[in-house]
Amino acid sequence: MPTLPELRDKLRRPLELERLRGFENKAVAGGLEKLMDGPLAGPFPKVREALRGYDDLSLAEREEALEAALNLLQDGSPRPSSPPKVARQDPQIPAAPAGSRLGPSAPLAQLDWGHGGLKKLNALGLQTLRDVLHNYPRRHEDRRALPSLAEIEDGQKATVSGVLISKTRTSPRPGMQILNAVLQTSSGERIKATWFNQPWVEKNLREGAKLILTGRVKRFGKSAQLGVEYMETLDSSSGNSASGSISIGRIVGVYDGKDGISQDFLRKSAQIALSRSDDGDYLPGHWRKQCNLTDLTDALQGIHFPSDEAHLSRADYRLRFDEYLFLELRMLLQGEDAVLLGKRFTATDRDMQDFEAGLPFQFTGAQRRVLYEIADDMRSEQQMARLVQGDVGSGKTAVAACALYLAFKDGYQGALMAPTEILARQHYVNMQSYLAPLGVRVGLLIGALTPKQKAEMQATIANGLVDIVVGTQALIQENVTWANLGLAVVDEEHRFGVAQRRKLLAGRPDVLVMSATPIPRSLALTAYGDLELSIIDELPPGRTPVETKLLQDTHRTQAYGFVMTQLREGRQAFVVTALIEENENLELLAATQLADDLRVILPEARIDLLHGKMPAAEKDAIMERFRAQAFDILVSTTVIEVGVDVPNASVMVIENAERFGLSQLHQLRGRVGRGSAKSYCLLVAGEHSQKTRKRLKIIEGSTDGFVIAEADLKLRGPGEIRGTRQSGIPDLKLGDLASDVEIIERARELAKHILSHDPVLKHPRLSGLREELQARSNQVAYREVI
Repeated sequence: MPTLPELRDKLRRPLELERLRGFENKAVAGGLEKLMDGPLAGPFPKVREALRGYDDLSLAEREEALEAALNLLQDGSPRPSSPPKVARQDPQIPAAPAGSRLGPSAPLAQLDWGHGGLKKLNALGLQTLRDVLHNYPRRHEDRRALPSLAEIEDGQKATVSGVLISKTRTSPRPGMQILNAVLQTSSGERIKATWFNQPWVEKNLREGAKLILTGRVKRFGKSAQLGVEYMETLDSSSGNSASGSISIGRIVGVYDGKDGISQDFLRKSAQIALSRSDDGDYLPGHWRKQCNLTDLTDALQGIHFPSDEAHLSRADYRLRFDEYLFLELRMLLQGEDAVLLGKRFTATDRDMQDFEAGLPFQFTGAQRRVLYEIADDMRSEQQMARLVQGDVGSGKTAVAACALYLAFKDGYQGALMAPTEILARQHYVNMQSYLAPLGVRVGLLIGALTPKQKAEMQATIANGLVDIVVGTQALIQENVTWANLGLAVVDEEHRFGVAQRRKLLAGRPDVLVMSATPIPRSLALTAYGDLELSIIDELPPGRTPVETKLLQDTHRTQAYGFVMTQLREGRQAFVVTALIEENENLELLAATQLADDLRVILPEARIDLLHGKMPAAEKDAIMERFRAQAFDILVSTTVIEVGVDVPNASVMVIENAERFGLSQLHQLRGRVGRGSAKSYCLLVAGEHSQKTRKRLKIIEGSTDGFVIAEADLKLRGPGEIRGTRQSGIPDLKLGDLASDVEIIERARELAKHILSHDPVLKHPRLSGLREELQARSNQVAYREVI
């Protein structure tokens, strides 16, 4: 059985990781509150109490709570640290000549960082001058005019600075220790500061020390004291009484750190790095002027030691712009070449008109606009690489069918690859409907075919006897050879791996990616940075929005009573159960139990079950029976999220709706409302917190997938919406995808301009840009490894 110190150390590690990750509540699965409810936190009730409500706190409040929890875990002995593995410094690295300027890749060992300074920087994963320069503060404090406590209202937060003149320790009752200290400010004011149950602080307090304290003010009549939450100790060499202070009397950066590495040391390290780095800028002056960017030296100075708010603002903008610029360059340079030659189609307006004339409806303005964007790409000799986004029912499939028809008219084959066999069969039916009347031969290639059927279709493809082939990953098997593939349409691309997509693209066809998963524009421009973006932002006339209602699980009977009224009117219903702890077996168990429960609650209803562990043929058979109205309610796991079309289904019940992201809930909701009948989505929440209710109210009040996706991005962050490693988006130090659309678009425009003139950054004047891109790419790879 682990000892108490071992348990303390195990609990401390995720808390320290949470601090390093910027208090985003992502250090452990499910968040810190879930960790605190587990057995690991059992022996530490005060720590559990300090972090109560952590999920609902602001970033600043989380920081305070976490620091308090870490202080409570301190047992009086130095905390063991687990620094990231760093490369060993070569003891033979020569020191740089005094006063010389170094390039950003210079090893830190070339400079004097003070006693133990190099070891401290290495412990933070900082190896080069560039690392220190771009180790930005996580926040800034305005310390230009630190207030008098007499001016601060009760409960407000304040930062004060002064010299420690006395300290006392009291124990008013067993289990409580109070440390009181008195500081004298430069104006002569005496400030009382207090620490509760933090005995280890006392050894770091010595009379005469210069301190900066942050905490909440507690007023007692005319007197006030500061409940300390954060402390900095300034050493005697800081020069903080002088006008050139780096820790008081100015806007001051506060950095992520570790025990034993003070803020004062980190600021002085940034100061040294700025004074010894060269004044080079990897962005040429005409591009900086074009994009209204300050130079790199001014930006780095401004992020570490801003002279005023305007300086900090222009520094932040330049460095955020650079983050997105290098991200876009990485995405655009993913392939072997920056620009690939593709097929060149005629793609005439007449052909598009002929296609539309055969439809039972007219294209919307948005569909027509996107079609012209696609046609322009197809006419170009460069390979088309375009993402078409559109909400459920916006008509993406018809647009893709028209593009495939344009390829057919020029004698090319087309492919449409879907992530599931259910969706592939549905696309096959739609393509037959759209294209067969125009003389287009449409084929299907999926895993469920017999070996003989597969062999026949593969031969048909190789001999050019089929024009458009719809399929799953069966389209990219080694024994599939295309006679003349001109256009590849990939539906829901994020469900395929990069390697899978590249197999289909080996012959360099034009590429059209479709997604019914609304993605905020900022995320689409980064996660799909190698694709141009088209958005179908208009629904066809006559579609009735799905009415959505949020219910607590205590009203579940009411929900299923409503379902029964719909069934009696001849309608059908989906009931979806949530994924449980990423465990398919538990998910299957929950879905099976739910189906059994509903058979008891709704004895009149015919009920069947669909789940991810079923063979593809069985899934298809169940869906076909549901479409044919052979039963009334389909209980399903999230396997029905994408693409399934059952026009007679008018109700969607989503159990434990709080376990889904908003965008996923919107996708599930899109499975109903596909017919002429009024449709409904009932969100049954098993968790009743204010936070959960507020989040689910967003989807109750909106049917716009892009509005919902923006809200999801703000609530959950990009990594949870579309896996960070999968999308290639590194952790952003300054950028905020939820609000940076304009700056992302400008950075992307510049990245495309640069690569259009120099596809592999060969020009000597771009050597600095190339070196910086390589360095940042290596840092991303390093973070993923560790």
